[in-house]
Amino acid sequence: MTPSLDSIISRLHVKQLRLLMALEERGSLLGAAKQLALTQPGASKALHEIETTFGTPLFVRTNRGLEPNAVGHCVIRYARLIHTDLAHLREELAGLMRGHGGRVSVGVIMGAVPLVTDAITAIGMRQPEMSVELVEDTSASLLALIDAGRLDLAVCRTSVSQTPYLYDSVIVQEETLAVIANTQHPLAQRKRIRLKDLAQHRWVVYRANMPMRLLLEREFHDAGLRFPTNLLETTSAFATLALLQKNPSLVALVSVDVARFCTAHGIVCSLPLTLASRSEPYELVTRRDAPRSPGVELMMRAIVEAST
Repeated sequence: MTPSLDSIISRLHVKQLRLLMALEERGSLLGAAKQLALTQPGASKALHEIETTFGTPLFVRTNRGLEPNAVGHCVIRYARLIHTDLAHLREELAGLMRGHGGRVSVGVIMGAVPLVTDAITAIGMRQPEMSVELVEDTSASLLALIDAGRLDLAVCRTSVSQTPYLYDSVIVQEETLAVIANTQHPLAQRKRIRLKDLAQHRWVVYRANMPMRLLLEREFHDAGLRFPTNLLETTSAFATLALLQKNPSLVALVSVDVARFCTAHGIVCSLPLTLASRSEPYELVTRRDAPRSPGVELMMRAIVEAST
């Protein structure tokens, strides 16, 4: 029977989490005990207490020593997450005690990366000791991370959520889209391109039901064209650029800001295609009624200033 959350919280200790991580790293009670300055009987007793807390063995004995079983791998993975969160807690506390923002976790969708990196650069000049974690993903994933307390804020879209009322949001920037390709793409030298010229090319796109993907599907539908098959789906700007570099026949839909950044560095070219549909604007999103640290307030102001 799976123990209750209250039972786990009341019985589990941080020192026990360190033991689990050491056991995975060392592969033996003796090695883990030495790493944590414990006696071997003390480490054995602590492991027994942990397994009693979860109501199941976490390791199996092999000729190579102790190895985590499936439950053990799961518990150790969360032990590492808790350890990381505690390290972030200490980092933010230290920053606050020194009188600056501490640490901020920011989410961003691909098209808004230039906007957010401009804001982070500006903050770095004002608060060089502040730490920033930047997570790039889809709006849905970023909102889930905000819900879980893993992100303080995000530049994304609340329209993908079934519960947008859970968030405070403000529009910070309109999005215009562009089609980019390798500088050696067969159509790179054209002065004008129609969507049907790209119908047979392979596209790098967001996965299904994401706003940018829906917009592209609408463009093909309105033009009376069949939507391309054999798509390459990714939420990563770097993966998109790497794919375009490797294959000159690919094309990708990105924000104009991303396209400008990449073309300015000669990484790709923008194809002269005008899209009729308008994309949804970017929103600066936080969890409604969640407390905001000075660092979060500073980051929010910087993003708004960068968008103007």
